[in-house]
Amino acid sequence: MREEIKEILLSEEQIKSRVKELGEEISRDFPEGDVLFIGVLKGSVMFISDLMRSMKVDVNMDFMAVSSYGLSSETSGVVRILKDLDFDIEYRDVIIVEDIIDTGTTLRYLYDYLKARNPRNLKICCLLDKPERRKVNINIDYKGFEIPDYFVVGYGLDYAEKFRYLPYIGILKEDVYKKDKSN
Repeated sequence: MREEIKEILLSEEQIKSRVKELGEEISRDFPEGDVLFIGVLKGSVMFISDLMRSMKVDVNMDFMAVSSYGLSSETSGVVRILKDLDFDIEYRDVIIVEDIIDTGTTLRYLYDYLKARNPRNLKICCLLDKPERRKVNINIDYKGFEIPDYFVVGYGLDYAEKFRYLPYIGILKEDVYKKDKSN
């Protein structure tokens, strides 16, 4: 474990097991397949990759890059689309695959933006849910884990573009992200 990590919140084994269950659940809900996963870059890359491998039906993927954080540890509340979809989603079964939902501001914006493109179904799948921080109402169709309000990194989640490679979800020590605010 790295020295910047206070403790491991979710082990690699716990994540693998839950992602496999989510893949099986989505496969049951869409037995015909041809589901389009929309990954939210960059944090969802590890999750969407493992989720796709756990599917029992055909799925495709596309990515969007959306920003409301920049290099900060707090959301600005202003959502910007940095990369839009390559595929048309009209009349398709679409699942937004997100690494973490905290305030819900970014996801609410993204959901409404995609809903206007007239998909047949639009669902939300997230690995981590932080309901204590929620500012807007979001219906999560497929949830990996509900977690307390900790600053977490690993398995795709970062702080200032660091720690994404960790195979577990760890709680970042406060002094790591608090010191950046004092500079």
